[in-house]
Amino acid sequence: MEDDKPNKGWKRNLHVIIYGTHTPAGKLFDILLLLLILYSVIIVMLESVPRIDIKYHGFFNMSEWVVTILFSIEYLLRIICIKRPSKYIFSFFGIIDLLSTIPKYLSYLFVGSQYFTAFRALRLLRVFRILKLVRFVGESNNLARALKGSRTKIFVFVFFVLVVSVLLGTLMYLIEGPEHGFNSIPHSVYWTIVTLTTVGYGDISPETPLGQFLATLIMIIGYGIIAVPTGIVSAKYATSILKEKDADEGRSCPNCGAEIYRSDALYCRKCGFDLSDEA
Repeated sequence: MEDDKPNKGWKRNLHVIIYGTHTPAGKLFDILLLLLILYSVIIVMLESVPRIDIKYHGFFNMSEWVVTILFSIEYLLRIICIKRPSKYIFSFFGIIDLLSTIPKYLSYLFVGSQYFTAFRALRLLRVFRILKLVRFVGESNNLARALKGSRTKIFVFVFFVLVVSVLLGTLMYLIEGPEHGFNSIPHSVYWTIVTLTTVGYGDISPETPLGQFLATLIMIIGYGIIAVPTGIVSAKYATSILKEKDADEGRSCPNCGAEIYRSDALYCRKCGFDLSDEA
């Protein structure tokens, strides 16, 4: 949300604290927020245990209200300190923040809705933006780009697997039949997919020699099939890393001279200098 940062004033400072996860103040804010999230999730989990809830119900209720009020303030501050509030409100984290805030208020309208506060667990995704774990966000971005770049090949591969599963499932139905648990073609296709993916629930299994031979072939094919999408994504992932490494080479912070490892870094990892104007 760097493009939505106010030009000056207290809103800009607030934006740096809330969204600037590379700055000392931003890291402290996210650490406190993370601790609050963990605390609230633990409270919700303990509240679901009857014997504990009976003993500490008053404390849990008070804690929930404190957490809810703090989350509400945080939600409003995130809206206030950006130029286009709708961009945050309808973003992934914006929706999660809202879902983690409203359950306590709804608990007075709908009995049992307070347990929807488990949505707060999704806010733990913010942990990847604090401390030095921020570099893993870059790795996840590389993986996302690799998956996106491989989507056509993966789609063709998945379609091929579905076709093979239907053919082999139909063949197994003809070989084994309902008397051996293969009651229908869809049921046989389900068994084929389970066997092909090496899951093997064991709820049904072939009993005839020919059926067992076919099952053996499906298992062997399954091991080969698992490796194909992994290879496709790995190739794209390696290419993405090489491109990023070339783009980042030689860049340094103009304030302290520290090497910048990522081309999309907004702040210096060492001094917190704003790099957005230098990009």
